[in-house]
Amino acid sequence: MTLLEIIRDKIARRMYEFSRHAVDQSIQRNISVQEMEQAILAHSKLIEAYPEDKYGPSYLISGITEAERPIHIQCACVDKSMMKIVTLYEPDPKRWVDATFRKRKG
Repeated sequence: MTLLEIIRDKIARRMYEFSRHAVDQSIQRNISVQEMEQAILAHSKLIEAYPEDKYGPSYLISGITEAERPIHIQCACVDKSMMKIVTLYEPDPKRWVDATFRKRKG
């Protein structure tokens, strides 16, 4: 199984929890749990890895909801029983190369 397949499996089986920061960000940015799940399960791609992150190795996933809303989700503790959603946000088009939001500018 690839890393992205493992992440999708954990999302599908609801084997994840939100960090306090992710809860705050989802409320401030009006991103529902359903949208987060859709973005990962439907059309997602692992776009960055952060091997030295404070929660342990973490990964940035770029996905799109059923309503075609782009969302980035940072996941950690992928190898544990419960994966952690570190943060999530709608990417700023000014910081990404194109509308796929999968490659940072500069």
